[in-house]
Amino acid sequence: MPESYLQNLLADRIGGPLYGKSSTIYKFEKIKRAKRAARAAHPDTMLIDMGVGEPDEMAFPEVVETLAQEARKPDNRGYADNGDQVLKEAAARYLERVCGVAGVNPDTEILHSIGSKAALSILPKVLVNPGDFVLMTTPGYPVFGTHARYLGGNVFSIPLVESNAFLPDLETVPAEVLARAKALVLNYPNNPTGASATPECFSQVVEFALKNRLAVIHDAAYAALVYEGRPLSFLATPGAKEVGVELHSASKSFNMTGWRCGFVAGNELLVRAYGDVKDNSDSGQFLAIQHAAAYCFDHPEITEQIAAKYSRRMDGLVQVLQRLGFRARKPRGSFFLYVPAPKAAILPGQPETAFRSAEEVSHWLITEKLISTVPWDDAGAYLRFSVTFEACGESGEQAVLAELASRLGDVTFRF
Repeated sequence: MPESYLQNLLADRIGGPLYGKSSTIYKFEKIKRAKRAARAAHPDTMLIDMGVGEPDEMAFPEVVETLAQEARKPDNRGYADNGDQVLKEAAARYLERVCGVAGVNPDTEILHSIGSKAALSILPKVLVNPGDFVLMTTPGYPVFGTHARYLGGNVFSIPLVESNAFLPDLETVPAEVLARAKALVLNYPNNPTGASATPECFSQVVEFALKNRLAVIHDAAYAALVYEGRPLSFLATPGAKEVGVELHSASKSFNMTGWRCGFVAGNELLVRAYGDVKDNSDSGQFLAIQHAAAYCFDHPEITEQIAAKYSRRMDGLVQVLQRLGFRARKPRGSFFLYVPAPKAAILPGQPETAFRSAEEVSHWLITEKLISTVPWDDAGAYLRFSVTFEACGESGEQAVLAELASRLGDVTFRF
């Protein structure tokens, strides 16, 4: 098809006249292509997918039934806009009961989101003007930063390194960046590292935000997926509501990824501004879905069952990888295991295969062993394994882990 004049109309933020002409293949597309090629080359061998970042099971039957009941109600058929009271009040109860955050006003300090991703794409419009900086951790989920750049803003990346327990070293941000910074974006338990924050860390964040006049956006999509103790909410930190908001989601905690529902809670001014921008961005999530999510937030025992499954799987995965020489340690939450990538692999009778990056390791695992992981080379070479692999019951989990151990049993890794 000949080039259309429309090519020259495309916005610079997505590439302008060069949009679609780059030969660069992004990481996740490379993984998809490698998986397709591996399946085609070995059609009779199961691909062990430990790269997927979403639950492997459906929402619980009682949640699906709640959705069905709510969908039949005529009052729920129309535009939801910024929602009704049902989800907001359930969210306030959830924050107090599960996270220990009392006193959140559902009328002024909570609004629903069409999942965390949608909220992370809206909130930059609340804060960022051209030339402003936002502070984000790397590796991490890029959506807030992508939209900040769309708006003419800049992103300063704070590396998450193992020597600092994958927590941000806020003192590394240059003064000239802080002078133009508007927001600090965090995510704990963290994707991809699986690291959990501490009360001390969140206290330092509040102090840092007040000192440097920053808004804090805490993406708590994995907050309730903890293996022991109570989930740690940023909003439980003294002073947190003065400086920021927290994003919660039903996707990971209640196996509701495709349902797209969560909430934004915290500072009243930021929540109201988020709602005003949201009003001009979408017409709200279907009220039946909001009400089903509200049911979930009132039944946190669902998440406890899900977290118990992930904890059990994580124990098994850590044991397998440790036996193979990986420096694997069970995280305190999320469903991700983040391990240093090997520098080389040796198969019997073959020369050593050296790796220059985690991406090369991940590609080798897919092509040679039909094992899918996600590589991260942003702050050191690491592989992310996910325990959301498909398996039916504990016996199915054990079978997958045994197969993983078997496929890698003839490999000697050099670290």
